[in-house]
Amino acid sequence: MARSDAVDLSTVTVAAATGYSVQQIRDLEAHGVIGAAPRKRNGYRVFSARHIRDLHAYRDLAVAVGPVEARRVMREIRVVAPADAPAQVASLHVELAHERDRALQARRALLLIRTEAEIEVEPTENDTMTITELAEALGVRTSTLRFWEKEQLVTPQRVATNAGSARRYPLAAIREARIVVALRAAGYRIPDVHRALTDLRDLRDIDVSLKALDSRIDDIAARTLALLRAGAVLAEVIACR
Repeated sequence: MARSDAVDLSTVTVAAATGYSVQQIRDLEAHGVIGAAPRKRNGYRVFSARHIRDLHAYRDLAVAVGPVEARRVMREIRVVAPADAPAQVASLHVELAHERDRALQARRALLLIRTEAEIEVEPTENDTMTITELAEALGVRTSTLRFWEKEQLVTPQRVATNAGSARRYPLAAIREARIVVALRAAGYRIPDVHRALTDLRDLRDIDVSLKALDSRIDDIAARTLALLRAGAVLAEVIACR
């Protein structure tokens, strides 16, 4: 890598030091990810070791929060009010911490549901819930339960009433609804929830989803470390302003 005080570096040299292509470096400069490089009289860009440092930070930041958000943060910490720039970085740590908390909560919920299933007695007719009762118990809207039914995530029973029919949720459907709540809270998309429920029917294979959540928690840890690595450089960029 170039010395920390190196100046007058060519685009090709920066590309070799960072692993980015020459065109990618030009694009990242245009997006404000790195500071604007001065030009020589012949029009060639002149970079310094700071540009290399910032590109390495951007790579870690992209791992942590994705390239779109990384570009936004690298650009905005250079232009927002100095007092606001540290908050931009701090918010990334907060969001990753919340993401980890949601995954841990989902894992605990699945373990609890599995434990309950292992000790459940044979269900009776009184163990069912109406759509209103279940929505209140889960903290969701009745329209949400109807949407989950449409997506085949939760399957209520239909019982005849004077007005036609009504939904009743037996223990199996209640359990599925609780699993959906847990997985959605952890950031699972509807197709992901559907695949997880396919494995979890009758709780025959809950370990599959637990392993997926463990992998997600490990991934969040790796992304957090990448954010910490980038943070030292981001602090320098902010301080130099």
